[in-house]
Amino acid sequence: MHNSRYTSRLVNYACHDTASRGRKYTEQYPSYRNEYQRDRDRIIHSAAFRRLEYKTQVFVNHEGDLFRTRLTHSLEVAQIARSIARELGLHEDLTEAIALAHDLGHTPFGHAGQSALNSSMEKFGGFEHNLQSLRVVDKLEQKYADFDGLNLSFETREGILKHCSRPNAKKLGAVGQRFLDGTQPTLEAQLTDYSDEIAYNNHDIDDGLRYGLIKIEQLLTIELFRRQYDAVNKLYSGLNQKQLIHEIIRRMINVMVVDLIQTSVDKLDHTTLNSVDDVRQQPQRLIAFSEPMKARKLELKQFLRSQLYQHYRVHRMTRKATAVVQALFEAFMNDPKILPPEAREHCQQLAIRQPQTGIARGIADYIAGMTDRYAIVEYERIFNPGQLSFVNLIP
Repeated sequence: MHNSRYTSRLVNYACHDTASRGRKYTEQYPSYRNEYQRDRDRIIHSAAFRRLEYKTQVFVNHEGDLFRTRLTHSLEVAQIARSIARELGLHEDLTEAIALAHDLGHTPFGHAGQSALNSSMEKFGGFEHNLQSLRVVDKLEQKYADFDGLNLSFETREGILKHCSRPNAKKLGAVGQRFLDGTQPTLEAQLTDYSDEIAYNNHDIDDGLRYGLIKIEQLLTIELFRRQYDAVNKLYSGLNQKQLIHEIIRRMINVMVVDLIQTSVDKLDHTTLNSVDDVRQQPQRLIAFSEPMKARKLELKQFLRSQLYQHYRVHRMTRKATAVVQALFEAFMNDPKILPPEAREHCQQLAIRQPQTGIARGIADYIAGMTDRYAIVEYERIFNPGQLSFVNLIP
């Protein structure tokens, strides 16, 4: 049942779900939903999405209850992206689906885990969380009787794949073709990419201040922060630090969102577009920040890289995370029999199709699917002599 009332609100170059490039396995059009709502709902009900609750964003999840996880980050990206899509007349449900799925392939322990797993997989094709997100929705989720994966629409899958090397793109078929021919993704995919950046830049400041790794005095050297700090202090007096930080960050998000919308509207108004195919053929992206905002964002990112992401306490966590992931990979490679039965069977099936790399890829799938806590527990089970008791052998 097609919802014409919704599609009438879309611009002609938005992704209309009735004009979707479809799914790998054809399915009947959903009742009382559109195709992209179906994608979103399948993502939300997936095991990989639930596991995001216990996967690191920047800080290890168990170190504090209020720090962002991959799950809360994904929800925040979806909220920002939907707001922008609504204003631009683009498909909100597609935008939300891409936002909710974009981190499904992340390893435990955030970027530290990815780097460690990529290093371990160097001889076997490497590991990249963006490709893994697509692998999760295409193959690894196994809930449906008719197919592996979630059988998402082409447009959602395209949006999940934000970047890809040419060698990998050649293996992916149609969804990887734009990385070979230089065409653009949909506007929904473009704005979700920027919404991701807006969310993590601002919320990493919030978590960094909460954790005591950075101080407000340091951030006053950053123009984006300082402008909103001055505005808040001019409007209010006597705010406690929690209120002050929240007021600043929400205004920073708003300033960036407004700039993105206004700059994009200007570009769209000066471009002739009659369909989503016209969007794909543009020489550059039409969703963009202004040049002044790009400079301010760069200043903020450089600050976060040097003062937060390379902070010695974050680096300590990174070293521990690297040790855990690499040790697990080596242990499973050396003796696949210690893998749980389901993971071992998955590796064996991959080895039949890919004799040289199958077992390693299956182990990478298993490790990437772990939460922070589960990875630590598995490490303890394998390497801690204190775990060696008959009690722990009882199923």
